[in-house]
Amino acid sequence: MPNPVLPGDFPDPSVAKVGSTYWATATSSNWGPVFPLLKSDNLTDWKIVGHVFPELPPSWADYYFWAPEINQDNGKTYVYYSAHKKGGNLAVGVASADRPEGPYRDHGFLVGQPAGSIDGFPMRDEKGQLYLIWKEDGNSVKEPTPIWAQRLNEERTALTGEKTELFRNTAPWEGNLVEGVAMVRHNDYFYAFYAANGCCGSGCTYATGVARAKSLLGPWEKYEKNPILAPNETWKCPGHGTVVQHDNRWYFLHHAYDREGFQNVGRQGVLSEFTWNADGWPEFTGGSTPAAQTANLEQYDVTDEFDGTALGLAWQWPITAKPKVGVKDGKLQLTARSEAAGAMLGQTTYTTNYTATTQFDPTTLPAGVQAGLTTIGNVENTLALTAGGGKLRLWQLKKGKRENLGETAMPKGKNLTLRVQAEGGTKYRFAYSPDGGQTWQNVPASGDAIDGSFLPPWDLGVRVGVLAQGSNSATVAFDRFTLDNQ
Repeated sequence: MPNPVLPGDFPDPSVAKVGSTYWATATSSNWGPVFPLLKSDNLTDWKIVGHVFPELPPSWADYYFWAPEINQDNGKTYVYYSAHKKGGNLAVGVASADRPEGPYRDHGFLVGQPAGSIDGFPMRDEKGQLYLIWKEDGNSVKEPTPIWAQRLNEERTALTGEKTELFRNTAPWEGNLVEGVAMVRHNDYFYAFYAANGCCGSGCTYATGVARAKSLLGPWEKYEKNPILAPNETWKCPGHGTVVQHDNRWYFLHHAYDREGFQNVGRQGVLSEFTWNADGWPEFTGGSTPAAQTANLEQYDVTDEFDGTALGLAWQWPITAKPKVGVKDGKLQLTARSEAAGAMLGQTTYTTNYTATTQFDPTTLPAGVQAGLTTIGNVENTLALTAGGGKLRLWQLKKGKRENLGETAMPKGKNLTLRVQAEGGTKYRFAYSPDGGQTWQNVPASGDAIDGSFLPPWDLGVRVGVLAQGSNSATVAFDRFTLDNQ
């Protein structure tokens, strides 16, 4: 099968089958809209169709929207998710909808322990009683990471009774944590697929293990051949996913870093097939490595001429700095923000080598406003080429501190195109064209690549998009945006 099936930054993917259609979602972390909703008929060809929280996140939470688990039960769709509780720590919440595409109604948080609670997963026991499975985030305070189970009422509004520990990090390969439990019942056993060790960043050590029990509350036995899914020459740090069946075959949809794109692209959705061995344990096809085929990424090229009436579903924004946006008369209307990074809209990047452009009329820029093209790690780490005040400026925001990297006089005319070319994920070259892309001039004039290795956050890939920085009452009109994957 072509992998990744979810190219781009889709950590902690979850999948559920509703009728004949598969529905998936994934971590959005500090990007909005919160939790993408994707659908597929075959587990390999996915289309984004919406978001769990398309406008504002739940009122009880502010950031770190992690690990949504989509689940279909008794004719309704539920999404269990982790988020940072305002004034508190990480907690597990739940939202529900009458249809998988939504709209979703949030029910608030279910559990939030002092050390933090994440990675909620619903499971019915051998008697049909509903439980919530989750991880206590002990590694955040240098403590063990027990996996808990506790009864959940049928309304999904509250836990009941006492919690029971299922297992915790005890094996050397698990390091300082186990997390991301996804359960399935097969023959006489409950199986818990789980991730362990370091999830993210350049030093990640993630891998996948499995444990089983005949009763949901245990006792649980870890497989002696763990980890069952480990890195290979293509994929690094595979883990945190959901078990799913298709055409009577078993799969695990999980995330992994492409060794070539690594942090810059982010953790991508990979589909790995497994079978059950004679002893009843899962074994992944090809051994303990995810499939290494490469998907055709040209289908993810973007050309947005803003000819609709609403912003496309693939656009994202920083969750703590949602911009004011409109689409009218074939233009994206982006209202500036006065913060250093400005108002930003970004698209997921799919590979380490790509070209992105944007086009607008610089003569219409309001006074005191800079607008242009940007590669985005987060609101404190960006690279941008912007027009404003009669100049083109190349600048970076690194740990919140701005530094100018080059500038030139604004070219004459009303048709300015800006371009960024990414090379190997960490090198970026910027240029501009005054004639619709027929000729290009580098900024800086030397054409030297800018080192953008500082961009990706610990848990996210790089976005590329547009920005407008300046007065909060000024609006910039963009004519076009393109993203071509190489």
